Amino acid sequence: MTRARQAEVISFGCRLNLSESETIRSLLARESDIVVINSCAVTAEAVRQTRQAIRKARRQNPAARLLVTGCAADIEREQLAAMPEVDGLIPNTDKLDPRAWNVPPRPGLTPPTAHTRAFIAVQNGCDHACTFCVIPQGRGPSRSLTIPQVLAEVERHLTMGAPEVVLTGVDVTSWGHDLPDQPRLGALVRAILDAFPRLQRLRMSSLDGVEIDGELFELLAGEERVMPHLHLSLQHGHDLVLKRMKRRHSRADALRLVASLRARRPDIAIGADLIAGFPTEDAAMHAANLSIVDELDIVHGHIFPYSPRPGTPAARMPQVDHAVIRQRAAELRAAVARVRDRWLNAQIGRRLQVLSEADGTGHAENFARVAIPAGTPRGTILPLTPTRLEEGLLQ
Repeated sequence: MTRARQAEVISFGCRLNLSESETIRSLLARESDIVVINSCAVTAEAVRQTRQAIRKARRQNPAARLLVTGCAADIEREQLAAMPEVDGLIPNTDKLDPRAWNVPPRPGLTPPTAHTRAFIAVQNGCDHACTFCVIPQGRGPSRSLTIPQVLAEVERHLTMGAPEVVLTGVDVTSWGHDLPDQPRLGALVRAILDAFPRLQRLRMSSLDGVEIDGELFELLAGEERVMPHLHLSLQHGHDLVLKRMKRRHSRADALRLVASLRARRPDIAIGADLIAGFPTEDAAMHAANLSIVDELDIVHGHIFPYSPRPGTPAARMPQVDHAVIRQRAAELRAAVARVRDRWLNAQIGRRLQVLSEADGTGHAENFARVAIPAGTPRGTILPLTPTRLEEGLLQ
């Protein structure tokens, strides 16, 4: 007799997807022989990886019911539905609703502690219209959890022992715009810190710099429990490209924000999303993209080679040759690697507070990756002073 397999969830894409996958696992905790692909559609490569994962999951689980959700399940619906391996699609906006999975509602649903840090989705959807982005098609308009709802989620994760909380969303800095009195993200962060003195570390996923309010700036600049790590939804370093992307900030805005934060908190580590080869990008524009890596000291870089997404304005603009895009993306990655290597070497000899993971490494306050002593319990925060750097890992 073949034993039923526990439900499996395979996640792609952003931290929000990762957070939602934990909830889906809890929804399906009593189910068996189900495989869920929680997909991403931010780039054509992400969709390709989703299709590849579907085929692999079917080969490994021939008898399971294979369901696909996430952004690609909405944006590439017809193509994914036509795959013979797929048994069904769950709309992205419904994937946290027990009814979509034919399971009973479970009050007080608590995600399993699969990570040393708790990802809490405080916001979903997006009201902006960046010309390259399909995410609003897959996520819908911006929607925020209320402060009491967020505090309840934080309380649950702290009760389970999570030492670090990460606030996530599609456009986290737009949190509160749809709530009464339109509170800003700084008010939410302050409410969390005030309500939970025992919370040791609070971190945020990618932020839109132009939406960082005064209170949030002060917390990033001076609150020890807010980690010194800012990841910007930057996208490019040239003003004309930013305009064609319909971004709301300029290069000067980004430089000014980071300079102001560093003046108050010199140890803050900067990350950024950057797109290589956006339509109409010429050599001078690419050079500006490269130079902002050094000017901002970007040490955590997410580099995306541009790929046209269905129904977006950028897909109708003059395209850059694919080989050129790949080369420019490689140059951006190399630029970030040089800055990161210099930054990591500067961490040698510094006392870091490292949160241990399950793989023998951990992350410091600034998200530098550090080797931890063997046998350290997962989720422990311990002081370490690195003495060397080997293959990108502080030792």
